[in-house]
Amino acid sequence: MNFPEHLQYTAEHEWVLSDGGTATMGITDYAQDALGDVVFVGLPELGRSVAVGDSIAEVESTKSVSDIFAPVAGVIAEVNEELNTRPELLNSDPYGEGWICRITVTAGTTEQLLDLEAYRKLLHSE
Repeated sequence: MNFPEHLQYTAEHEWVLSDGGTATMGITDYAQDALGDVVFVGLPELGRSVAVGDSIAEVESTKSVSDIFAPVAGVIAEVNEELNTRPELLNSDPYGEGWICRITVTAGTTEQLLDLEAYRKLLHSE
């Protein structure tokens, strides 16, 4: 499985790329593999204020329906509209074209994110 070193992760198997005051997020390779073939993505609502852990999106696969949770607090600034017509991007390119949304981050809400080493430990404990 692929887990880029420059990203941060959550215990819910989401990844985060922080860039100043904006966080781009999606699901990890582990999550997309566990879900199976993704057939639908219910995208977050633009402009919505979110707290860490809020359910912000939904992913439907051939196996199940899963909630996607906000990894940071802030406001949904952008969503990946491409997922409306190509939900399979979550499977084929989870760290690239398969990003889900960008959140304008509220100061001090990234401390709970995991680095790669901590995320790998989490995976080994499951």
